[in-house]
Amino acid sequence: MTLSRIGAAAALVAGMGVLGVLPAGQALAAPKGAAAAIQANDPDKDGTLDLAEVKAAATALFASLDPDKDGTLDAKELKGRVSAKELKAADPDKDGTIDQPEFLAIVEARFQAADPDNDGTVDAKELSSKKGRALLKVIQ
Repeated sequence: MTLSRIGAAAALVAGMGVLGVLPAGQALAAPKGAAAAIQANDPDKDGTLDLAEVKAAATALFASLDPDKDGTLDAKELKGRVSAKELKAADPDKDGTIDQPEFLAIVEARFQAADPDNDGTVDAKELSSKKGRALLKVIQ
């Protein structure tokens, strides 16, 4: 086998692992979003995210989404991370914005929804679910 074919074969095998193409009976790899979220926000390195870790990530995201630094986010600043229905429900004064505690209430509700076993943590599998992907939108 030539060197270029060996390199191509190695790239193919590596790509299969990244894409989650594994032999029958083996679990698929978590999508990059879930794995990346855990790697970036798991200071205790237990392979899961607890509510405190999720809220810390969400707090950092809130700050980055608030370019005018007014302490609130409107629909434009939220960039589709929160539905119009969620925004309206989280906006008690009906001014079209949410502050950080209101944003974190959405985050906590999404965390609870993404933690079906109620163990207080979310792992890559849970973050790969529909509810987990919704949580990822408010922490990444």
